[in-house]
Amino acid sequence: MTHTYRELVLGGVLIAPIVTYAAAALFLFLLLRPLLRLVGFARFFSNPSLAELSLYITLFGLLALIF
Repeated sequence: MTHTYRELVLGGVLIAPIVTYAAAALFLFLLLRPLLRLVGFARFFSNPSLAELSLYITLFGLLALIF
C-alpha cells in the first residue's frame, strides 16, 4: 500500500508535505498551549519543556500518519 503525498504549491514553489505537517502541528500546538497552561500541564512533569516538545512531536506524527 503506497501513500501518495500532495505537495503544497505557493506562488509556483512546491513545498514538501513534511513542511506542511510541521506547520500544522505547530499551529495545533500553539492552540493547545493556553489549555495546557489552564490545566497545569507543567506541574505534572519534571521537565515541562521536554514534555511540550514530546507533545509537538506526537502531533506531528499523527498528522503525518493520518494525512
